[in-house]
Amino acid sequence: MQEHILSMRGITKAFGSTVALDNVDLNVRAGEIHALLGENGAGKSTLMKILNGVYAADKGEILINGVPTVFRNIREAMAGGISFVFQELNLVLSLSTLENAFLGRLKSDSRGIIDWKSMTAEFNGFMKSIDFEMDPGRLVSELSIAEKQMVEIARALMLDSKIIVMDEPTATLSSEEIHKLFNIIRILKNKGITIIYISHRLEEIFQICDRLTVLRDGKNICTLDVAETTKPYLIEQMVGRSMDYEFPEREAHPIGEPVLDVKNLFTPGFLQGINFTLYRGEILGIAGLVGSGRSEIARAVFGADKIEKGDFWVDGKKVSIRSTMNAKALSIGLVPEDRKDEGSSIELSVMKNITITNLDKVSRGIVLNRRKEVREAKRMVQELGVKTPSIHHRLDQLSGGNQQKVVLAKWLYNDADILILDEPTRGIDVGAKYEIYLLIYEMVKRGKSVIMISSELPEIFALSDRIMVMYEGCLQTCVENHEGLKPEDIMGFALG
Repeated sequence: MQEHILSMRGITKAFGSTVALDNVDLNVRAGEIHALLGENGAGKSTLMKILNGVYAADKGEILINGVPTVFRNIREAMAGGISFVFQELNLVLSLSTLENAFLGRLKSDSRGIIDWKSMTAEFNGFMKSIDFEMDPGRLVSELSIAEKQMVEIARALMLDSKIIVMDEPTATLSSEEIHKLFNIIRILKNKGITIIYISHRLEEIFQICDRLTVLRDGKNICTLDVAETTKPYLIEQMVGRSMDYEFPEREAHPIGEPVLDVKNLFTPGFLQGINFTLYRGEILGIAGLVGSGRSEIARAVFGADKIEKGDFWVDGKKVSIRSTMNAKALSIGLVPEDRKDEGSSIELSVMKNITITNLDKVSRGIVLNRRKEVREAKRMVQELGVKTPSIHHRLDQLSGGNQQKVVLAKWLYNDADILILDEPTRGIDVGAKYEIYLLIYEMVKRGKSVIMISSELPEIFALSDRIMVMYEGCLQTCVENHEGLKPEDIMGFALG
């Protein structure tokens, strides 16, 4: 365990005038599970991209088993025994799960013909070994976010690598799936495989990791044995200041009249007779396991998914919601779970992402008012505290927390009265989470209403006025969030 299978020494990387990494060291022992921690923008992803050859370091060296090594691309890193499970899934939606699992390494027989039978047997055998059922012929485009994540994980694990880097691997998994993944990680560790584990869920670090390294603002802060530290201390090292509370205190304010009533909502083959009411100034939490129907409610109310039947009332008036345009006209907004593919235009600028669905606010007729667009985008960036070099900066060049703020800015600029937030803090560090919570509190203080879906029960408990619990497309209960309510009560309903 004491031998360093990986040493990254004095790694420095700058992008223009911005120093992303400043003389960073990372030493990982063979056969350990080593956590890499830090806020979004701390340099974790940049360091790993240097390891896998996406970026070249300006200074520093990489040693694998004591041998200086340079990988020029991901393929060379894979050949060198290093595989990656990325936070942003890198799957080809138009291909099957089997084709994605073997992407770039298809097997062929002696005649040079692709050996589908052999690959299918290997895929099924591996899935069985991790106790996860999946049809190898199913298109990835048909999978849930959690299922896509399992394909990504399976692809990395099937490479028989010596070092596996996992970037937020549990972000979309249910508690049962996380338990299975942790069992797999422990098996890999017992086989001598080294895991570099990146996660913003600090409770996971204490469950699964041996040691950790904290980065802040592109610099080394500390390397510690997990058993010798505490969660508050780690948070302080990550954010650079003491944080007495993980969740900000919320000012008491009265809950108003109903703003949204949903009656007898059915969707094809899934949601079954959902009924609920949302009140002005309320945060209504939706809990449940992945696949329970939480996101399906969000998409149905926003008009993104077809419904079989169901009635909607907004501000006491019966309305029709059959499209996202209907929902937007009724002042309903959705921040979806998948911000990369559904919630934003990742290749466009920060400004365009804020104004793209609000062009009527920065136009006169069909003529776009560029000055107003710039002015309004700057105002929203300032109000939400988005950290970006410029409003003209591409969204994909921002950290995850700042990307999420921009997605929120789009709907705040739209002035939506009802905002549906599906996993609003997924993949975001503790400091950025705190700022998102403050923004949600400010929304409801101004009379907006929020439906918040989250896989993290502490988040649901801390923010929600009432909690709905879903199970297999059915609404199990809707309860007031009070001091006597316990997480095990919610989990009982979530498990049916």
